[in-house]
Amino acid sequence: MSPDSLNQQLDFILELDKLKAIQRKARIKCDDNRYENSAEHSWHIALTAQLLADYAEEPIDIQRVTTMLLIHDVVEIDAGDTFAFDNEGLAEQEEKEQIAADRLFGLLPAEQAKEYRTLWQEFEDAETTDGRFAKAIDRILPLLQNMRNNGGSWAEHTVSRAQVINRNQYLEGLAPKLWEFAVEQIDLATANGWLKG
Repeated sequence: MSPDSLNQQLDFILELDKLKAIQRKARIKCDDNRYENSAEHSWHIALTAQLLADYAEEPIDIQRVTTMLLIHDVVEIDAGDTFAFDNEGLAEQEEKEQIAADRLFGLLPAEQAKEYRTLWQEFEDAETTDGRFAKAIDRILPLLQNMRNNGGSWAEHTVSRAQVINRNQYLEGLAPKLWEFAVEQIDLATANGWLKG
């Protein structure tokens, strides 16, 4: 690696610090019910994937999955976070995130920029086994957080059972035991009135 490459990598590393200022809609119950930030979320799901990797019914490369999860929200530095059930906001978000991905991963040396941009897109597309598992883990963690928090952002934004089922569908064929658990939790949340029936 050249000195220029090191400077580019350090610029990217320092830019990542901004992810700590991006607030999500999930609340952290054990910390005065404050909103979590995107950096905390990325760390949490990366470790969650490591812990739950054995539930994947198809072979996955957990190193690739973990990297996807660590970088999947980097684009929020420029594009911001959009609530998972804000359909209007999500429609606009995709274009903003593509532009952000070009800029942010473009800070890296060319070879690394291509590698990370490709992994990020693989997560977004969720067509490979690794991409689908990463996406599934990204979806199940907020489910766990909302269940621990009496419905959390679901109750706050009157989210429906069908919306949460659809959002967690990646688990269905890929990790059936996790899918079964998710459906049980969603049914319980509906029974408790945290999700609209």
